[in-house]
Amino acid sequence: MATANSPGTATTTTLRSHPLLNLNPNEIRRASHIISRVVHQKHGPTCPIRFKSISLHEPPKALLLPYLDAESAGTPAGSRPFVPRLVEVVYSIGDGRDFFESVVSLDTDTEVEVVKAARGQHSPMDRGDPREIASIALTDPLVIEAVKKLHLPEDAVIQCDTWPYGSDKFSDLDTPKYSQLYLYARAPHNHPDSNQYAFPLPISPVFDRFQNKIVRMDALASGGAEDGLKYGTAPPEMPMTHCVENEYLPELLKEPVRKDLKPLHVVQPEGASFTVADENLVQWQKWRFRVGFNYREGMTVHDVRYDGRRVFYRLSLSEMTVPYGDPRDPYHRKQAFDLGDAGAGSCSNNLALGCDCLGVIKYFSAYLNDTAGEPVEAPNVICLHEQDAGIGWKHTNHRTGVAAITRGRTLVLQNIITVGNYEYIFAWHFQQNGNVELETRASGILSTALIDQGKRSPWGNVVSPGVLAQNHQHLFCLRIDPMLDGAKNTLIQEESIPVPETDEENPFGNAWRVVRTPFEKSTFADAAPEKNRVFKIVNENKPNNISGNPVGFKLAPLPSQMLLAGKDSVVRKRARFAEHHIWVTRYRDGDLWAGGKWTNQSLSETDGVLDYAARNEDVRNQDIVVWHTFGMTHNPRVEDFPVMPVEIITVSLKPADFFEFNPALDVPPSTQAFNKSTLIEEKMVPEMDGSGSCCANPTSKL
Repeated sequence: MATANSPGTATTTTLRSHPLLNLNPNEIRRASHIISRVVHQKHGPTCPIRFKSISLHEPPKALLLPYLDAESAGTPAGSRPFVPRLVEVVYSIGDGRDFFESVVSLDTDTEVEVVKAARGQHSPMDRGDPREIASIALTDPLVIEAVKKLHLPEDAVIQCDTWPYGSDKFSDLDTPKYSQLYLYARAPHNHPDSNQYAFPLPISPVFDRFQNKIVRMDALASGGAEDGLKYGTAPPEMPMTHCVENEYLPELLKEPVRKDLKPLHVVQPEGASFTVADENLVQWQKWRFRVGFNYREGMTVHDVRYDGRRVFYRLSLSEMTVPYGDPRDPYHRKQAFDLGDAGAGSCSNNLALGCDCLGVIKYFSAYLNDTAGEPVEAPNVICLHEQDAGIGWKHTNHRTGVAAITRGRTLVLQNIITVGNYEYIFAWHFQQNGNVELETRASGILSTALIDQGKRSPWGNVVSPGVLAQNHQHLFCLRIDPMLDGAKNTLIQEESIPVPETDEENPFGNAWRVVRTPFEKSTFADAAPEKNRVFKIVNENKPNNISGNPVGFKLAPLPSQMLLAGKDSVVRKRARFAEHHIWVTRYRDGDLWAGGKWTNQSLSETDGVLDYAARNEDVRNQDIVVWHTFGMTHNPRVEDFPVMPVEIITVSLKPADFFEFNPALDVPPSTQAFNKSTLIEEKMVPEMDGSGSCCANPTSKL
């Protein structure tokens, strides 16, 4: 904690934490008490308040960046510029129809800003919503009666997935706040961890959160290709008799787990090469950054520097949307915004030693809040560890036979979220060669629907008897806030274009030209692998001393399929960020949400990246933000059930003329003395030189 003067209070000092430290329990309580006081003054002492989220409100960049530069320069904490400590509070009052976003100052214990949500906007789900809604729904007479008609076994246990309602073409902005519920039965053995998705029920209740009750029961179509969009295609009684157990938990498997897998231990006898100070300041090799965490984004990365040089101001996953491709009502409403609707922080796992991360581990915990505004610990939500990255670089001099080789090392910062049926594993990789990567892994269980016996569907794949896994997409948007050797940067589109075959310029037809086009105004662009199209974030004010090109980092966009929903569909209108691979916008404080601020049951992307880009602002040699949309179109396989093997996609940010030589040149060489590898057969051990090097010096045969 540092000592600093608050503005206007020259005679007093207060202990102040770093501006990027996560909120502590006392700060969460103070923020909720401030809001409670304000609400009760305005609406009376008995007005109900439901706290949706309480998170750090990050300071304006104009105030925070000078502080971070002073910190990097070694300026004592008490001499750095003043930065306010602000908290963002999202809360509803009364029956929940009115909700607000307030900013409170912990320096003055006052509310400094408040915005009431507009008509038709709905607050995200909070930590209590899914369980409360499921508990009410499963005891509702409408649900009990509908389940009874399915003639399930007497002891069948019904379970509920609470989905955001998605969207409809409402004509009235004052829409109810709905949840679409999907029901499943446990397997007949009734184990609490049974794979419920093997027994989907053909009914779907709709829950009104304002009234806290089921308002109707939607029938679910279970037909195949021959039935089109028809309902009621199954026998009226016992429509699920063809469903069977399909388990993933080891103790429920009918086949034993493998017995021939031997231990693989990650051992670091001298400890980790990284250090963590001041709660969230990570230093490793030449990298230095701060780790953040909040309700909506989950893991965030701040003030990324390499060997003292500015690289990125902020890195985060801004949004993801998961639209489903089954056109039968109500499946057309299956479109989750897992960050905006549910919150990656709220859904974060408690990571475990030896399971989610291997080696010498540092865990980061945080605090969220309950609906009463009290702090709730979120333990071990981020893990930090090192892992071997294979060969970093190598060259063998074929004249002498001498090889120079280093093994790469990667620092992994990982967060895992469970959103209903799906798991997403997000990992930032920092590498010794200056690369920064975001690795995304999708796993978990498919969201399933019932299909009649013996039928197949154009809207998905049958992955178990009676179980249809519907086609869907996972579309993520990465937010990159660069500061490459300064706050003013430029985005350049670079393509490799064949040179026309002419006697004057390209007589043998083998040449191509690299064409670089800087973006002048905020806009979008798309991947074009046939042109080797990449996007370089550069600082045009600082040329590389060797190449003369501006220092920069390169983003090769993943050429993912973009949003498939029709141009007039509500699905598309809600997720315009997913129409293009790349966006570049002018930085503004608070421009954080690719899909808009309030995604829950939205009818359009409002105050999202499309709106940011539509300002048509200058972006060349300015403070910019680059957004990259990527993902996967998931047409399920049988192999994806009952639990899905991880699907991996990686986005890389690579230095491009940022350095004047390979930055991993000084990584120590790989040697047997250091690595201590072992061989299965002793006779296979090669001769070593006295240093234990892997690079012996045989006599050249050339």
